[in-house]
Amino acid sequence: MPELDELIKLYFRLSFSNKEILAILAHSNHIVLSIRTLKRICKRLGLFRRKNQTDLDQVLAFVQNEILTNGQMQGYRWLHLRAVQQGFVVSQDTIRRIIKLVDPQGVELRRARRLRRRQYSCRGPNALWHMDGYDKLKPYGICIHGCIDGFSRYVLWMEAYTTNNDPKVVASYFIKTVSSIVGCPERLRADRGTENGCVEEMQMFFRRNHPDSFAGEKSFLYGRSTANQRIEAWWGTLRKQSAQFWINLFKTFQDDGHFTGDFLDKNLIQFCFLNLVQDELDEVVHTWNSHKIRPRSSNDVGSGRPVVMYSFPELHSAEDRLKPIAMEEVTMCLEECTPKGQFPCDQTVFELCCLLMEEKGWDAPADPLAAADLYIMLREELQGYI
Repeated sequence: MPELDELIKLYFRLSFSNKEILAILAHSNHIVLSIRTLKRICKRLGLFRRKNQTDLDQVLAFVQNEILTNGQMQGYRWLHLRAVQQGFVVSQDTIRRIIKLVDPQGVELRRARRLRRRQYSCRGPNALWHMDGYDKLKPYGICIHGCIDGFSRYVLWMEAYTTNNDPKVVASYFIKTVSSIVGCPERLRADRGTENGCVEEMQMFFRRNHPDSFAGEKSFLYGRSTANQRIEAWWGTLRKQSAQFWINLFKTFQDDGHFTGDFLDKNLIQFCFLNLVQDELDEVVHTWNSHKIRPRSSNDVGSGRPVVMYSFPELHSAEDRLKPIAMEEVTMCLEECTPKGQFPCDQTVFELCCLLMEEKGWDAPADPLAAADLYIMLREELQGYI
């Protein structure tokens, strides 16, 4: 069965255990296999977790390439999962030893003490969503907004754009998500920023006629940003796995006199880097949603893979709290949203940059280093024109 083979390859590359693969096949694809049959198929497809290890030179090249970019912020467990998802057969210990060899300074910088945190409880997926904006890249013109499920820590959306303060843009992220899952959360939590006003109204509109105790006005919670635990904790993960790299790069532009924060510089950052930042956000979210959250000794939070905990709560003795909504109501709300524009920056700057690139024969950047070179060249050409 070619379709079954492809499904098993996909779940294997997501680093799911055999038990998780069997559960997902049975629940989502209505395919029931024995553990013995699954192992036989994996062997036929050449899917091994320890056998036939990837050549060490290839693993070393992969790690070195990752260290050159955002991988310099990542620990060995995260980098190991990235390697497995790209088809490498390698142990965590091998990745750990290679990182220690090629990036000893980074290893020391990542050492940190654990903090004692308040206990958090949530009854199941979609019982409580946490949403917030991330402003660390905002001085450079790139704004991030995200939302995470409280029970599973599954990231529902993570969007980079020119603003995260426009309530209609934020509402478009919310409506896109509830439309795809055909339901809204039992409750949604955010801080008191004006950007959350439209989402608040839409959430209460969807929940106005539901019979549970959290319906209507109780379905949206306001609180301090520092108390919005789940999303605040994820911002720390984002900074380690991605954002710190961009902060360092843009700070280097600033220190070298290539960025002043004016209109042109911010728009050039957006033109050169916004799509790359979004691509990396998508990659970080993909890795996060499929990584395994380890159990804690305090046993105050669930453990497992976010995507499995979110999609199959029964495996974790929980119940999905998703509330049904009518699609005609979603369509009504969609009319009040402002989706991302077709241009990553100001339209005039975008068109000038495209004309210059065509005239000079410059290619669109495929990685951060190429984007940095393009940014500096465009800036030199356009200064004085805008």
